[in-house]
Formats: sequence, C-alpha cells, structure tokens
Amino acid sequence: MPGPSPVSPGSSAADPIAGPSDAERSFLLQAGVVAIVALYFAREVLIPITLAILLSFLLAPIVTLLERVRFGRVPAVLLAVVAALGIITSFGGVIGSQVAQLAGNIPQYAGTIEKKVAAIRAYTVGRVDRLVATVDHAPAPPQAGESPSGPLVAAPTTPSGTAPQPAAPALGETRSSPLALAERYLSPALSPLATIGIVFVVAIFILLQREDLRDRFIRLFGATDLHRTTAALDDAARRLRRYFLTQLAVNTTFGVVISTGLYFIGVPNPLLWGMLSGLLRFVPYIGSFISAALPIALAAAVDPGWSMAIWTAALYVVVELVVSQAVEPLLYGHSTGLSPLAVIVAAIFWSWLWGPIGLLLSMPLTLCLVVLGRYAERLEFLDVLLGDRPALTPIESFYQRILAGDADEAQEHAEQLLKECSLSAYYDEVALKGLQLAANDAERGVLRRDQLERMKNTINGLVAELDAHDDREPAGSEAAQHGDAPQDERAPSPPMPVPGHPRAAELAPAWRGETPVLCVAGRGPLDEAASAMLAQLLRKHGLGARTVPYEAVSREGIGSLATAGVAMVCISYLDISGTPSHLRYLIRRLRRTLPQVPILVGLWPAEDEVLKDDQARAAIGADCYATALRDAVRFCMEAAHKASRSRGREQIEGTRLGLKPPGAALSFRRAFLC
Repeated sequence: MPGPSPVSPGSSAADPIAGPSDAERSFLLQAGVVAIVALYFAREVLIPITLAILLSFLLAPIVTLLERVRFGRVPAVLLAVVAALGIITSFGGVIGSQVAQLAGNIPQYAGTIEKKVAAIRAYTVGRVDRLVATVDHAPAPPQAGESPSGPLVAAPTTPSGTAPQPAAPALGETRSSPLALAERYLSPALSPLATIGIVFVVAIFILLQREDLRDRFIRLFGATDLHRTTAALDDAARRLRRYFLTQLAVNTTFGVVISTGLYFIGVPNPLLWGMLSGLLRFVPYIGSFISAALPIALAAAVDPGWSMAIWTAALYVVVELVVSQAVEPLLYGHSTGLSPLAVIVAAIFWSWLWGPIGLLLSMPLTLCLVVLGRYAERLEFLDVLLGDRPALTPIESFYQRILAGDADEAQEHAEQLLKECSLSAYYDEVALKGLQLAANDAERGVLRRDQLERMKNTINGLVAELDAHDDREPAGSEAAQHGDAPQDERAPSPPMPVPGHPRAAELAPAWRGETPVLCVAGRGPLDEAASAMLAQLLRKHGLGARTVPYEAVSREGIGSLATAGVAMVCISYLDISGTPSHLRYLIRRLRRTLPQVPILVGLWPAEDEVLKDDQARAAIGADCYATALRDAVRFCMEAAHKASRSRGREQIEGTRLGLKPPGAALSFRRAFLC
C-alpha cells in the first residue's frame, strides 16, 4: 500500500506548484511527435534491434553462468545463442508440422461445419427473417414468363446452338519458370528469416560488449549523475529480466496444462493449441482469449454436438482464472509497475505502430518507458501516466479530499491505510501533515472562508466515522513494513509503538474523572480538528478528554471555562509562524485559571523553530512540547502515572512525618519538563 513520501509541508504548500514552462511543453510535444514518426518509418530497422536487446536481456544470465564455469566470453555467448536458436527452431518446426497436419484434416470436418452453420443461421437469421415476413405484406404473384423464384433467363448459346467452350490459352503464353515459382513461394519467408538473422547477430554483439555498451550509455545520458543513471539501468534490467523469466515459466506451464486438457477432451492437435496458447499469452490480458478462439471453433467443428466446445471454453476460463488470480500474484509478489489501463493502451499503441510484433513487445517497451520516467525528471509524466504508483501521496490525497469536501472518499482512503497502520499512525503521518498543507494555504490566503468551513466539517465527520477503529497495529502490518514492497508503496511507519491502556486503579484520583484532559484548540482555522484527533486518541487509551475552541480560552471567554476535574491541558497548534506571543499569553491565562495543572503544547509542524530554541520554549512557559499525537498521548499517560506514584510516595512520607503532602501537579511539572 502506498505510504507518504517525504513531503515538506512548509515548502510544498507555501510555494506555487512548479511545472514545466510553455516552451518546455512545446519542446516535449514536438519531440514526442518526432519520436513516434521515427518509430513508425524506421520500424524495419528498429524492430530487429529491439528484439535483439530483449533477447540479450534473457541470455545475459546464461552467459554469466557459463562464464562462471570457466567458459570464455565468446564460447559462452555462442553457446547461449545457439541454444536459443535451437529452441526457437524446434518450436517453429513443431508448430509447422501441426499446422500441416491440421490443414489435411480440415476437409473431414466440412459436413459438420456446414450443418452447424445452417443450424445457427436458422436459429438467428432465420427467426429474424420470419419475424420480418410476418410484418411485411404478401409478395405479388409472379408475372408471365417468370419462375416463382424470378424471371426466366435463357442460357447463352453459340450460333451453332452449342454451349460455349473454355478459351484456349494464347500461343505466346508459357508456363512459369522454376525461378519464378521459387521467387513466388520463397520470398514471403525470406523477410522473417532475415529479421531472425539480424536479431541473433545483433544479440551476439550486444552480449559480447555488454559492459562497454553500458558504460557508453552512462557516458551519453548520465555522466553527470552516475548514481541515478546506474539505478535506472539496474531497475530496467531487473524489471525486464523478472518479467520475461517469470512470464516464460508461467506461460509454458499454461500451455502444458491447456495441451493436456485438450488431449483428454478430444480436440485434434492439442500440442499445437497448447504451444500457441503459451505464446499468445505474452500478449497482456487478451492473449489467452485470442488463443482460445481457434480451439473452441475446431471443437465445434469436430463434435456433432456442443459439449466438446463447451468443455474447451471452460478449460480456458478455469486455467486462466487460476493462473491470473493465484499463480501470478504468488510469483510476482507485486505488479510490474504498470497500471491496467496503461497496459491496454500500450498494447493498442504498439500494435498500431509495429503490428503483431509491437503487440508482443508492448509490455517490455512500456516498462522501459516507465523506468525512464521514474529517473528522468523531464519525463516524469511517463511514470505518472503509465505507472501503477498513486499520482498523489497519501498526504496529498487526504488534503485533496477534504478540500473537495468529499467525506466518503476521505473515509475510504483512511480505511485503506488503516489496514496497514494504527489510527494514531494515520493521524500523525497522514492527517496532521495534510492539515499542515491546508494551514499553510490558509496562511497564504488562497483558501476562502467557505472552503475552510467545508474542510472543518469534513474532518469532523471523518474523525467521528473513525471512532469505531481501535488504536492498535493491525495483524500483518509488520510484514507489510518489511516486505519486498518498494519504499513508496509502504504504509506510514510509526516512530514509536502504540501507547498502552492503563487500568483505572493505576491512575491518580484526579485522572479518574470523565474528562481529566482538556484539549484546547489554537487560534488557527484547523487547529480544532487536530485537537479533536488528540481527544479521540486519549479516550481510546483510557483517558477521558474533551475539546474546547480557542474562543473558550480567549480573554473574554476564559472566565466561563468549566475547569472542574481537569488534570492536564493540551494545546494544539498547526501554525505558530512569527512571534508566538499569543501562545504565551494563552498559557498565562490558563495558569491563572488552572494554577496547578500541567500544560502540554502540541506543535504539529515538527520543524518549527520554537522546538529548537530553548529560550523560546522557556519564554512560552509550557511544561512539555509534543510534535506527534502519539507523543502527546504518551506524555499524558506518563503524567497520570507519575501523579499517582508521587501521591502515593507523598502520602507515605506525610504519614511518617506528620506533614501534609504538597500539590502533586507541582511535583509533576518539575519532573516532566522537556
């Protein structure tokens, strides 16, 4: 599952969205058009080179293995290429013999095919014709000289009254020469043979000089950034090699299973259909269905009934479902990095550009484009359009959904992330950082008052809906954090474990009330939402909490603030840019109203300068500072436990000395300063 990328809330939201200029867009568009035109008109040259490069990717591990067993570079390359050529030649020979055998048997099925075509026609077209005939008027009676089926036409005759004879060949016409016959029948096969020869020759030279070609490519495209270029090459090689080898194993197994199943069903030439099924399955999504068409048609032609065709179709459907839904996810672990829509569009594009070869090469070529877009900054749009990574990080997705006021999508997005992380981790890593983006935009004045109000309502509704989730790590989350997924696909990683749940007997009497923690919102437009998240987490960990807006602790409203049962105050601020004098005065007012109650300040922008300045923290006057909701919950629980232990020790000491215990809160403030 995707996790948040390292986004700097301050810079991401404070700066305008940077994008390519008009000149850059125009250049990229022109370059794209020129590249497509070049790919189309140079396909006779580019297709063999592309096939050779992909073949070299497949043969490179074999060559490396042969070199490790003390073969030289040239013998290892030649042995690998000859073995590949032998496999391809054997594959083609078997398919050719099977096709020839099938062509010889086709006339045997002509009668069955005609009967079934007539039956289908009578069931479909015939019914339509009868329906139309009932609507139309009856036809007029035939005229004289016309047959019931149409006018009579006299057969052509010669002046002598006999039928015309076929014309004799001209005197100058001769039969075709052997050379012309050879050219007629062999020329269609020369072009594929020449392409195969070019592919293997180029592949040989690529394998012989693969290190030198790699260095030249790095020098040409990335000499100034060797790390990025090397990472791109390694990523492309790893993806292509993994894709081809895994697909080869899966499709070979698919073909063997199909061939075996067709043999037991009774379909003629099962070996041919198994080999074609394994080959066509390299075409993404639709290859297996294309390969099923001919065997189903042949089964319908062979069997007088329809049972063989139905069993053949069922075989393809069942095997495809098992392979695509069970075997491939188990072997791949994760996708190849392409979105399903991109795979379909790429198949259409490359088949239009290069024909059937382009259809087979659409996946590897698109994989290379995605890798290029992932490591080339100017081509990042390729990764966004074709890749399977979310276009927005979870933080940006959260902000976009609350900005649009879409509570349902916000909740769905949150529940997806909560499958891999706890509620407090989601609030800290996604929700608070999304609120920081919103607070920065509000500070810049780009959000209207009605937008802020809609965002507040959306967040309050989201927090209320998430109240059903407990704050604990879901089962299997550890595997999700340390599995094979790339970093950008992981769930938010919590910095510390989820706080525990204290027992009521462990708490001091002041902390056993309904709302011992008072969560005060800052004066920012979205601080109340952060305060509501903190209060919810405190309640889930056994500490009662309530929230009050900033107006309730203002100079005019603090006099009427209900303070009964309050053991701790938590202030939430998303933005305290500038001089935090208002925070200092707020704490002074709270000190006068609650003189012995510790105060925690949550500064959710963790990079705020106040946290780095000891003098500024001392001037503000809070007892403790937190940068994450988890830390705030943990601090509150430690405060409750320390108050309980301090009270117990002071009661024992007071009983022994006959003294009255001092205030527990004052003792806590001395021990709990951060």
